[in-house]
Amino acid sequence: MSLAFCGTENNSAAYNVDGGVLNNGCFLDALNVVPHVFLLFITFPILFIGWGSQSSKVHIHHSTWLHFPGHNLRWILTFVLLFVLVCEIAEGIVSDGFSQSLHLHLYMPAALAFMAGVTSIVYYHNIETSNFPKLLSALLIYWVLAFTMKTIKFAKYTEHGIGLRQLRYCITGLLVLLYGLLLAVEINVILGRRYMCFADPTEVKPPEDLQDLGVRFLQPFVNLLSKSTYWWMNKFITSAHKRPIDLKVIGKLPIAMRALTNYIKLRKEFEDQKRPQGTAPPGPKWIWQALRKAFGRPLILSIMLRVLADLLGFVGPLCISGIVHHISKDNRTIQQPMKLLGIYFISSKEFLENAYVLAVLLFFALLLQRTFLQASYYAAIETGINLRGAIQTKIYNKIMRMCTSNMSMGELTVAQICNLVAIDTNQLMWFFFLCPNLWAMPIQIIVGVILLYYLLGVSALIGASVIAVLAPVQYFVATKLSHTQKTTLEYSGERLKKTNELLRGVKLLKLYAWENIFRDSVEETRGRELSSLRAFAIYTSISMFMNAAIPIAAVLTTFVVHVHISEDGDLSPAVAFASLSLFHILVTPLFLLSSVVRSTVKALVSVQKLSEFFSCDEIGDEQEPRATLTSGYSNHNQNKYHAVPLKVVNRKRPARDDWNNFSPRGDQEADGVSQGVDQDTCIKITAGYFTWTDGPATLCNVDIKVPFGECSRVRDVFVFVGFIVLLLPPRTHTGKLTMIVGQVGCGKSSLLLAALGEMQRVSGTVMWNSLPSPECHGDESPTPDRDAAGDGTVRKRGPVAYASQKPWLLNATIVENVTFEMPMIKSRYNAVIEACSLQPDIDILPQGDQTEVGERGIILSGGQKQRISVARALYQQTNVVFLDDPFSALDIHLSDHLMQDGILKMLREEKRTVVLVTHKLQYLPHADWIIAMKEGTIQTEGTLKDIQKSEPELFEQWKTLMHRQDQEFQTETVTETMTDLERKNLRRAMYSREAAKTEEDEEEESMESEDDDNLSQVMRQRATIPWRSCGAYLSSAGPLLLSLLLLSQLLKHSLMVAIDYWLARWTSHVISAKADGSPRNCSAATQDCSFSHAWYLSVFSVLCCLGIVLCLATSVAVEWTGLAAAKELHHGLLNKIILAPMRLFETTPLGSILNRFSTDTNTIDQHIPTTLECLSRSTLLCVSAMAVISYVTPVFLIALLPLAVTCYFIQKYFRVASRDLQQLEDSTQLPLLSHFSETVEGLPTIRALRYEPRFRHRLLQFTDANNIASLFLTAANRWLEVRMEYIGACVVLVAAVASISSSLYNQLSPGLVGLGLTYALMVSNYMNWMVRNLADMEVQLGAVKRINGLLRTEAENYEGLLTVSQVPDGWPRHGEIKIQNLSVRYDASLKPVLKNVNAHVSPGQKVGICGRTGSGKSSFSLAFFRMVDMFEGRIVIDNIDISKLPLQTLRSRLSIILQDPILFSGTIRFNLDPEMKATDEMLWEALEIAQLKSVVKTLPGGLDAIVTEGGENFSQGQRQLFCLARAFVRKSSILIMDEATASIDMATESILQKVVMTAFADRTVVTIAHRVHTILNADLVIVMKRGIILEYDTPQALLASEDSVFASFVRADK
Repeated sequence: MSLAFCGTENNSAAYNVDGGVLNNGCFLDALNVVPHVFLLFITFPILFIGWGSQSSKVHIHHSTWLHFPGHNLRWILTFVLLFVLVCEIAEGIVSDGFSQSLHLHLYMPAALAFMAGVTSIVYYHNIETSNFPKLLSALLIYWVLAFTMKTIKFAKYTEHGIGLRQLRYCITGLLVLLYGLLLAVEINVILGRRYMCFADPTEVKPPEDLQDLGVRFLQPFVNLLSKSTYWWMNKFITSAHKRPIDLKVIGKLPIAMRALTNYIKLRKEFEDQKRPQGTAPPGPKWIWQALRKAFGRPLILSIMLRVLADLLGFVGPLCISGIVHHISKDNRTIQQPMKLLGIYFISSKEFLENAYVLAVLLFFALLLQRTFLQASYYAAIETGINLRGAIQTKIYNKIMRMCTSNMSMGELTVAQICNLVAIDTNQLMWFFFLCPNLWAMPIQIIVGVILLYYLLGVSALIGASVIAVLAPVQYFVATKLSHTQKTTLEYSGERLKKTNELLRGVKLLKLYAWENIFRDSVEETRGRELSSLRAFAIYTSISMFMNAAIPIAAVLTTFVVHVHISEDGDLSPAVAFASLSLFHILVTPLFLLSSVVRSTVKALVSVQKLSEFFSCDEIGDEQEPRATLTSGYSNHNQNKYHAVPLKVVNRKRPARDDWNNFSPRGDQEADGVSQGVDQDTCIKITAGYFTWTDGPATLCNVDIKVPFGECSRVRDVFVFVGFIVLLLPPRTHTGKLTMIVGQVGCGKSSLLLAALGEMQRVSGTVMWNSLPSPECHGDESPTPDRDAAGDGTVRKRGPVAYASQKPWLLNATIVENVTFEMPMIKSRYNAVIEACSLQPDIDILPQGDQTEVGERGIILSGGQKQRISVARALYQQTNVVFLDDPFSALDIHLSDHLMQDGILKMLREEKRTVVLVTHKLQYLPHADWIIAMKEGTIQTEGTLKDIQKSEPELFEQWKTLMHRQDQEFQTETVTETMTDLERKNLRRAMYSREAAKTEEDEEEESMESEDDDNLSQVMRQRATIPWRSCGAYLSSAGPLLLSLLLLSQLLKHSLMVAIDYWLARWTSHVISAKADGSPRNCSAATQDCSFSHAWYLSVFSVLCCLGIVLCLATSVAVEWTGLAAAKELHHGLLNKIILAPMRLFETTPLGSILNRFSTDTNTIDQHIPTTLECLSRSTLLCVSAMAVISYVTPVFLIALLPLAVTCYFIQKYFRVASRDLQQLEDSTQLPLLSHFSETVEGLPTIRALRYEPRFRHRLLQFTDANNIASLFLTAANRWLEVRMEYIGACVVLVAAVASISSSLYNQLSPGLVGLGLTYALMVSNYMNWMVRNLADMEVQLGAVKRINGLLRTEAENYEGLLTVSQVPDGWPRHGEIKIQNLSVRYDASLKPVLKNVNAHVSPGQKVGICGRTGSGKSSFSLAFFRMVDMFEGRIVIDNIDISKLPLQTLRSRLSIILQDPILFSGTIRFNLDPEMKATDEMLWEALEIAQLKSVVKTLPGGLDAIVTEGGENFSQGQRQLFCLARAFVRKSSILIMDEATASIDMATESILQKVVMTAFADRTVVTIAHRVHTILNADLVIVMKRGIILEYDTPQALLASEDSVFASFVRADK
């Protein structure tokens, strides 16, 4: 065929210009080439030379600054223009098909226009980001030229009578409109930026976010193409392969997305609702209204995008119908189109009947639909995340103003508040994410049913009704599922509680050989949990089954009815496959329905909870902090927003100017009141009645004063009548110490909190005569606001350093806990550490004072926490210090040191006012002022001399107690104080942990010498899928279930293909039968065609029924496999842990082991089976789809290769980034939740110090960190899905073009074409699910990997050379112990802790072992139980070498009392005798010996009285006595006491000693001594040092020897 611009037929009649050149169609098209050629010639040099990129005058780090007016409109218009130009090209090609020669002018100008359109937007983008607007003049000329040329062409067409029936006329009109609009946009840029025709161009600055190098989340700033395809994420996702993603990599949030910005927006809406009535409307309605107003707009955009995407989704089935219909037409000849202006014109109907045109339209519709869908998802999730940040900030601000009584009286617990933050805010976020479905689903269902009706008639409605009828069943199953999940959670909680107890008391369980009893108890709870999980699995499999089976059932019903109802039984491939696709579309919203309804209900409940929480009582009458933009604050904070309480503070003026803004009336009142107040008083409470609840007052008729400390600066004097009165005295004072004393529960702590304003004041006044400390001016000091309270009551006291009775620490390092946001002054810090005796504790810790303490770090003892808490109060430079019983958890030596160095020396030297609550009456002589309390009232106050005169009886009582305490201090002979023991425990824990670390790190260190190689190896490992873990998981389910799973999945998907293939075959035969339509096939009598559907229909029905059965089989197989694997893995883990050597528990943090039983087990129980099912389904669907398309059109395999390679790289990069981002999201949530819980627990301390703004700022940082991780994860998911959807669209295009060509030239049956296209359409849906599930599976298999790591632990050797039957029944009868040349170590890799020890203990002897910390005393006791590695020598008990005994037998025949008394939750009977061997008489006898009989008798249930977790309902001393009773019940002839009296008082210790001497008179007792005087009555004393026996003799002989170590111990403690 010849080729020419205007064609060559009719002797080039197309070149005829007799009627004028403009009346020639070809010339008009040639004229339209001019603007495009002009643009391409002008812009290409500029783009390639790069003028724009070097001309930027503004230095910003992102090339994303979009600042020209009408930016988004330009992009949208350009996209529309390009689409219309593609249509013009297609129309030209189709029109040209009717002529004999090729007419280039029909599509070449459009092709050039397309190139020019692409160039124009690329050029524009480069000019905009490089900020060189003058170069836009080239585009202005182009739009003018293009608009002019198209207008001429359009005018000529109109003149020649070409109208709307001709498609080219419509396209030309559209192009005129688009070029005109683009010209208008260009003129608007000139008017906005004034870069030409104006003398002074407009100066613009880039937004603050783009000037900030830390902001890396660019979604709001990039152009529309990058926004919709997430192109800006490319670099971020590929870089994850080179280095792991952490908070530094993802940077900061843009200002508009920060929690504070969104909180301000939300609070404004709340306040707007309050204004008309003055108060907030009650109930959750006002919260919903505020949320709607604050976050409704982006949600509306998301809903609109979703509706558009759903409507575009219907283009697929319609195009399939059109294509199949076109190629199955008998007569493919189309009527000749009309010819005007020397060229052919076709109508839109003729255009859309072309199969290739439909294929291209389908491709574009898919691209657009997927883009809109992902944009809708992103907009909804981003809105949800912003909303979550705002609500969390609002909750936190509410907490900061909440009455402490709400927590102390149990109305609100820390757990409830954490649930609000962790669960309810997330419920709201998910509701906002699913919200577009509420609007889009009805539209999708209505349109789907209408189209089905159009295709199939009434039968479609019957098919749709099958789906509709089964939807409520689906909802019912979903409801049952959530109910079962709750039950499972309850059982999981119970199992975890038992597991936690087992792990905490594992040492005792091993020593008493009770492991199996406790393991069985956990297994029993696990059994109940598994039965609940079984129900969960059944409902999940029903849900999966319905998801898969409903479409099959609907299609089967529809086609059966259609064949019977339809007169001619018309079931063409076009109709069949279009309706098949429509059913798949229709099923989706009905399945989503249950999730959306559940999410809506949960959101309603969450808002109700939030409404109740926001209506809780608040302290004082403070307003919410106002967020302000402050210039001065930016030095301290990267964030330009900061929450400041009460009002905006002008940082540039001194604070005193703010104080002077009050009305003169306030000053007069101040003067009036101050005349009647003693200026030496710091705090004065007059006639105070205070309460925690609305009931009777806790503190009654309180009249006290606290003398003043320092006041070196003279300031204005103010008083606010009401709750708090502020007075500032004009002269200097020295530091004063006020002590508050009284019995337990008399209200001492409440008095401090009342003074701090934490209690509700019923009546009376609290007057503060304090100065704000110099450090607390500016942003820490709350600034008064006249409008803050209606009655003028404003809290005006300065900051107070407060150490509460229950020590409160942050989850932070020790140094951060002590300095507590104050600047680090090394000398002061060291002095505080010294005063609180913290240095020895710090020296033990691995990172010194940089060690993290709290929930996520090292667990400290009560005394250590108490001293850090006091150190914080000492370090703060406030004028007033409140110490609430700081000596309660400290031993007498430490208390004395703290009193002398910390309180009397340090605080007094600094002239600070100290208020000290204490029970240590020996310190009363140091007090400048004493307040004695009794039963909530003030008994007396004054100096010690005043009280001696006024209350002689009370003074005498104090004197007696002071004398007793002093005596105790004198006579307490201790080798190791309580503090030493705490340090010892800490040292042991650290030693074990460090040893473990060094073992683990040895291999790593050898690798780390080659840093680069190591990093690349780690990166390679991160990129590979953990197949080994996957194999371990599947194999743990057993071979039978595994083979059933694989077989059922393969059979199911093969059958699905068979069903669709049969449908293709059936419908093709219908077409061919119609085509053949010969008389022999029709009976004259009935005039009915003899083509029978019966055979095809029956096979189709059988296949469908089999498919439904297999759907059930696969869903059950998946869930049962998951259940079996979960059961096996937990069982194996529990057995391994319970039989593991003690070293594992000493070297592995308890939380880490517990996590295997909690988080990881939960993942294996509930998440992996679902992910596995989704992954296998989506993968097999993709594989079967590719196979079907390749079978239908083998040429598709050529295109498959590049698509598969692209897919591989996309999933490879995505998986790594996704895993990192998921872990980052989880890890940023923990600090956020713990910040909430630690704020709630430490509320009085924070408020006392006036540190609310600092804590709010920390919250904003934590919230933003969590939110940015969530946003990046969302953007990464969208990045993947857009790419996978586009690849899916390419698959559809290639498959469509290939199958159309095969059908037209190779006579491919229409049924197979329909089959291929339907499967191609499916690929785009399932491809991204495959990769997403693969990424999820990878993260979840981490749980299996971690559990497998523990399953590799070697168990203790429980077998012995002797069998249980060979050990004599009563062994050991006598209790004779021979230790021969014994050497012991904790592990083969560690040094020995006992070296060549020899000793002999006769039957019934009492042996005492003493020595300094680390001498090997405890290792000595553990050797009897083979808890340590005895690598040399032996221990012989009653002539049997213990190394030959089975471990269980050995441990069950000895008794031990440990230093830490351990009780388990359950009954007293269970704690004394878990084996249930002893009679009641034996148990009562044991309790009587332990002096506990009277205590237990008074309890409800006696022996069956409940013991709470850890025995918290008994005192420390009582718990130790229970342990003694437990040892007695066993009646073994050897008892070992491992520092059993270390943590109990003198009275309990004397009981213990007495019992040992009488009840255990005939038994061998080995005592490891904590207090030397406890072994003075022993028969034999062993003194140890560094693992060897130093002295070995009777106590009398050792004391007689002057130079013996034992004698020096005793002398040192006298």
